[in-house]
Amino acid sequence: MSPIKNKHLLVLHHVVVVLLFLTQTCGGQHQMIGPTQPVVAMIGDDIILPCHLEPAVDAVDLTVDWSRTDLKPRSVYVRREGVELLTEQNPLYTGRTSLSVNKLQCGDVSLKLSTVQLSDAGTYKCLVPKFNAETVVTLAVGSVSSPVIELTNVKNEMVLECKSNGWYPEPQMLWVYSEGKPITVEPTKNVRGSDGLYAVSSKVTVEKGQSYSFTCKVQQKNISQIKETHIHVSGDLFMVQSNTAVHITINLAVCLISVGTAVILIWKCGQKKTEISKQDEDENEPHQTEMEEKLQREREEKKRLEDELQNKEEDFEHVRQTIEKLMEQKTSLKNQRTKLNTLLQEDHTGMKEVMKKEKETPKLDKEKKKNKLVDKKTDLEKRIKVHDELLKMTEKLMEETENIIIQMTERKGKLEIDKEQIIKHLRKKQEDIEEIKKKLSEKQARNNEQDRVTRQIKYGVCCFFLLLSFCNVMPNVSLFVCFKFILYTFKQEMQFYCILS
Repeated sequence: MSPIKNKHLLVLHHVVVVLLFLTQTCGGQHQMIGPTQPVVAMIGDDIILPCHLEPAVDAVDLTVDWSRTDLKPRSVYVRREGVELLTEQNPLYTGRTSLSVNKLQCGDVSLKLSTVQLSDAGTYKCLVPKFNAETVVTLAVGSVSSPVIELTNVKNEMVLECKSNGWYPEPQMLWVYSEGKPITVEPTKNVRGSDGLYAVSSKVTVEKGQSYSFTCKVQQKNISQIKETHIHVSGDLFMVQSNTAVHITINLAVCLISVGTAVILIWKCGQKKTEISKQDEDENEPHQTEMEEKLQREREEKKRLEDELQNKEEDFEHVRQTIEKLMEQKTSLKNQRTKLNTLLQEDHTGMKEVMKKEKETPKLDKEKKKNKLVDKKTDLEKRIKVHDELLKMTEKLMEETENIIIQMTERKGKLEIDKEQIIKHLRKKQEDIEEIKKKLSEKQARNNEQDRVTRQIKYGVCCFFLLLSFCNVMPNVSLFVCFKFILYTFKQEMQFYCILS
């Protein structure tokens, strides 16, 4: 094969590759692949609902539709030609759904659902209309909490009650001995609250004077969750102590002294709290709860802006890479055009030479040389026609490539402007958050001042009641210790009160 034909085939191959790249034609049957088992999530989690095209194809500019048929409107998330259509979205999912642009390039149209709610449980349909490919994903939402055991005395018996709130779906409760054997208990109570969550409780009654080891288990098989707590009850836990008249008198005296001290401290603490409350009212400051709620809202808005910025950056990177590829293709097409022009010039020059030789009259082998010139002229005419068609195709591809580059450049500029605006808003949100945190810190410092007195009172009262049992052993010593503690507490309180005043 001649070198000219080799060049011709190589150029034709490059043009076909470029044409396939620009038109992005997709063939074959595509199907949607989803999970075979339900996706389980806890309330408040961020989860992914899996869904992808098989075989993989770039879905950045395709229409992707996530929906639930049991909702009105049914739309959960719609993306069309690279743009999110938020106006069609059900209000329950506002600001909580997104797709990854990087994953879309590989045919992964999985939906990210943030801050899962109880109402999110259900069956979702994932659809790409271009390929008529769809699948369903079932989401099961759950909520769990650890149980606690409370002990209560009832005459000669002891009642153990196990409680656990905030479960969904409805759980089961089970009591077992430390040996692992189940025991007979009162019927379990399951109560569903206004928030849709279940509170479960169960009681077991045992005799005093014996030691027991119990385990309370709460389980929900649908979401594969088990929570448990253990307790060991000693037989001498509720032993009755000796009770003499002397001890009663001493305990009564200690109680009266402690109560009197507590009353005085509470009265002084109340006066100081009133002064601080009036100061807060004079400053017209919002309540601490309102400030905390505002801080939470600002943080949520900041997180939403950060997610939006991340999506814009992913789109920006995708557009940048596309422009680079198109520029490479444009350069390749220019080189091919130059080569085709060179080949055409060579073909025309050869044609002129053949026509010139036709006019000359050969002296020897006239018929043979004439046939050879005719064959060469025919071959040159074919090459000129093919090269001319390839040149037209190349110029058309260059024009289409240039138009796409212009569109992508405009989109890149818009994304840069959007990113700058989001960054500006993020800085403003951060300043607002810092300001609220500063106010909360100042308010917390004032609250700590008034809470310090309250903590001293609680500490003193606890110590007095602990000393009651000690009075049964050494009443004189414990009474002396109580009076010393009272004097110390008064001294510390007076110093603190003077500082605040």
